[in-house]
Amino acid sequence: MNPVIGQCPICGGNLHVTRLNCRNCDTTIEGHFTLGRLYQLSPEQLDFVEIFLRCEGKINRVEQEIGLSYPAVRARLTDVIRTLGYEVGDSAPAATGLSEETRQSILNELQAGALTAEEALQLLRGGTG
Repeated sequence: MNPVIGQCPICGGNLHVTRLNCRNCDTTIEGHFTLGRLYQLSPEQLDFVEIFLRCEGKINRVEQEIGLSYPAVRARLTDVIRTLGYEVGDSAPAATGLSEETRQSILNELQAGALTAEEALQLLRGGTG
């Protein structure tokens, strides 16, 4: 059996279920049903969520499991949270308060390819929650 996908492979729009079938008694129900928020996530985001849950939400364990730094793991978590439609931390454009060491670490991660440009920019702007 194939997993259900939540996004259209052609245009990227959200898919909606219109038919449900019981394999036991062959009852079929037709209508408009939502897949839920988790189906808005990409396969990569779903993999990350599974790892995050398996690690009981402990970022240091996620770091070890997937071999990424704290800023990279935090950026992925922030991406998942926003994709699900939630706000992340204080979004006020206040000073980031990043130390020079942390800022340089983020730039090194970007250069090494462990962070995307968007993730790095988000972290440099203080988007770590």
